[in-house]
Amino acid sequence: MPIVVNLDVMLARRKMSLTQLSERVGITIANMSILKSGKARAIRFSTLEEICKVLECQPGDILAYMNDKDFKKLMG
Repeated sequence: MPIVVNLDVMLARRKMSLTQLSERVGITIANMSILKSGKARAIRFSTLEEICKVLECQPGDILAYMNDKDFKKLMG
C-alpha cells in the first residue's frame, strides 16, 4: 500500500505518546497502534479529524502517498 502513515513523526514533534493521543482522541491504544504501524486498511474521517485537532496538524502531515517503487524500497 503506497500510503505512508507518519503519525510517529507528528507525535515526536508534539512530544506526545501514543497512549496520550489515544486517550485524547477516544480510540483504543490497539487501534491507534495499528494506524501508527501502517497496518490499518481504513480510517474514518471523524477519527482523522480528532487526531488532527489533538496534534494541531493537517491530514497531509500524517498521511502521505508514495509511489510503488519507493514504497518497496522503504519496506525492504
